[in-house]
Amino acid sequence: MSPSAGATVESDRSASPDFVQSLARGLSVIRAFDARRPRQSLSDVARNTGLTRATARRFLHTLVELGYVDTADSVFWLTPRVLDLGYSYLSALPLTDLAQPHLEKLSTRLGESSSVAVLDGADIVYVGRVQVRRIMTIGITIGTRFPAYATSMGRVLLAALPAEDLDAYLDATDLRALTPHGLAEEGALRAELSRVAEQGWCVVDQELEPGLRSVAAPVHDRGGAVRAALNVSTHAARYSPEQLHDELIPELLATARALSADLAIVNR
Repeated sequence: MSPSAGATVESDRSASPDFVQSLARGLSVIRAFDARRPRQSLSDVARNTGLTRATARRFLHTLVELGYVDTADSVFWLTPRVLDLGYSYLSALPLTDLAQPHLEKLSTRLGESSSVAVLDGADIVYVGRVQVRRIMTIGITIGTRFPAYATSMGRVLLAALPAEDLDAYLDATDLRALTPHGLAEEGALRAELSRVAEQGWCVVDQELEPGLRSVAAPVHDRGGAVRAALNVSTHAARYSPEQLHDELIPELLATARALSADLAIVNR
């Protein structure tokens, strides 16, 4: 998110008397660090958050004192303690524990990496992952985020949204093709989401990264609502589109049904 976009969101929310602006700014400093920007100077953080240098400096040094950030030679980086912030969510989410053995079995059967993700705002967030081989330039770990519209799991989750929520998502999202194969037009994306909702699975062919093909299916809770998405990703050279349909999708759907069944039992 650009500084200007973040400032707009903060401005809109800060109209509420319950909104704590300083907390929002502190969290924006943490979110400024990612796989592309793991180590940053004070100026970098200020620029990437839209904060003044003085404000960014106060938040950074507060986070250093609390142990969430470390620093040396005017460079800052996150420490493993930030994982504590997400642990409460993950530990309270039975989906992560339930999904892991299913992911391991699926990856073993297919020899491909598999993942589970949930929708968080405009992005998907990985909450489970078994990596068999490295097929992306960006390493994927628990907590990795990607734009929902450009991913197979994201499209499965978007396809399950109520119409008004999907409209709000599309109104707020800048659709940009991430590769020459990517969808960047709202009408085409809506048509694809309708197809995904009808068929119950999604294929994204080299839209997130060249050479990457991914198939995803929904994971349902006891009430039938889509709780998460499950996927298998592979290099385009290993499976043709026809092989995806014949070999990967049946295994994927069977695993999604099995995980959904386990989730239904837990939610009783």
